[in-house]
Amino acid sequence: MSEKFLLALDQGTTSSRAVLFDREGRMRHIAQQEFRQLFPQPGWVEHDPYDLWHSQWTVTRQLMREQHLAPGDIAAIGITNQRETTLLWDRKTGEPVSNAIVWQDRRTAGACDLLREQGKAELIRQKTGLVIDAYFSATKLRWLLDQDPVIRERAERGELAFGTVDSWLIFKLSGAHLTDPSNASRTMLFNVHTLCWDDELLELFDIPSAILPTVVPSSGIAARTDASLFGAAIPIAGIAGDQQAATFGQACVQRGMVKATYGTGCFILMNTGAPVVSRNQLLTTVGWTLQRNTDLTPQLTPQPTPPLTPQLAPQLTTDHLLEGSVFAAGAAVQWLRDGLGLIRTAADIEPLAASVPDTGGVVFVPAFSGLGAPHWDPYARGTLVGISRGTGAAHIARAALEGIALQNADVMQAMQADAGMPIRELRVDGGASRNDLLMQFQSDILGVPVLRPKITETTALGAASLAGLAVGFWEDETALAEHWQCEKQFEPRMSDDERQTRLTRWQEAITRATGWAKDH
Repeated sequence: MSEKFLLALDQGTTSSRAVLFDREGRMRHIAQQEFRQLFPQPGWVEHDPYDLWHSQWTVTRQLMREQHLAPGDIAAIGITNQRETTLLWDRKTGEPVSNAIVWQDRRTAGACDLLREQGKAELIRQKTGLVIDAYFSATKLRWLLDQDPVIRERAERGELAFGTVDSWLIFKLSGAHLTDPSNASRTMLFNVHTLCWDDELLELFDIPSAILPTVVPSSGIAARTDASLFGAAIPIAGIAGDQQAATFGQACVQRGMVKATYGTGCFILMNTGAPVVSRNQLLTTVGWTLQRNTDLTPQLTPQPTPPLTPQLAPQLTTDHLLEGSVFAAGAAVQWLRDGLGLIRTAADIEPLAASVPDTGGVVFVPAFSGLGAPHWDPYARGTLVGISRGTGAAHIARAALEGIALQNADVMQAMQADAGMPIRELRVDGGASRNDLLMQFQSDILGVPVLRPKITETTALGAASLAGLAVGFWEDETALAEHWQCEKQFEPRMSDDERQTRLTRWQEAITRATGWAKDH
């Protein structure tokens, strides 16, 4: 085949996917395979590292076979992955020393409590932009090292390698031990200002530097696949954590641009350019690092990009993001389906909600497992207020959709306050972004346009785009952004007075939900 393609490897929490894109950024083919979830104890979530690797390798080979692709047809591979999930393996043999500890795992919550009691929260926030939480990798890695003195001794000698899922896949594909700043910034060990592993944090968590991956730019020839895997070596040229990749795939490459991904929860990220340390309990994270002033003429054998060092940093463009997470978006719809039986499928909620003109005064706060940003209240619980004898299933369904959008509005108000600039528009993706009623209300309650792209596989597109920049598919981010196309735009129709009334009422409902489960 004369046409060249970009291949995105999208390794998620429940499945691995391979997605093929052409030079215009159009998706040409996709292959997907689910894998096992392991729950050895309450609050523990693990993956078998070989399940991650084998499922990803299998769908990649499947895609190449179904599309009749030779290795030479693939200009580059971009990798995107579930973030924070922690792996430890033998550097020489590649054998994992344990299962991967998944980002959802809560076994180190007690260790996080101790760090807060020791007064370390501000130090960690200033250096990493993160709050202390078991969500991130550092306490997971410390737990793995502390389980066996032999493991710690081997780690101190540099015989073991730590990595998030991107590092594990790159190691299996190429033998290189690498990561990028977007993934490193989710470990609680990486300084988002210096773009380096932080010695003070390594000492705090008792992590030997010998096990850390080399940090390379998010866009650049990081490594090449072992020729035995696909018949010839293929450049690995893009790396980014899933939410950062989705933000890049949405072409949010200018300061102030915002995207929201509607899944089980909702991830909202704003490009701030330089790092902004939040005053409203949002997270600061690295979005991506791109090379500047480089010759992007396609080469038959492009040279590897050097590791990211303080000396290399001036030659890079680094965009930072503010991130806020809403715990329950699609989960609210799933509860109406599985818990209450109000709908048969998730898609049924839109016509049911649209059958009434409003919620009839009902407000639904879907805080099933607490409230995320900017409230961060683990004791909040789901609350349905304003019910009368006239309340029906349709009113509750509409209130559930509005509750999703109102939670997002809380996050975006905090973002505007932290960044000191208004949000001009919101770009959306994820399953619930197909719900026109929800998207219209999201636009109404924010007072800004909501834009849904033609290509909603934005996570995979972002990884492919980072790889494409590195091998000369596009000259720069501006050229890349020209390929982004809007499928539907939702304009606000709500008056300012009504919007303020709705937001005030929402905050009243939030006060009734907060702290409900404390001491119970």
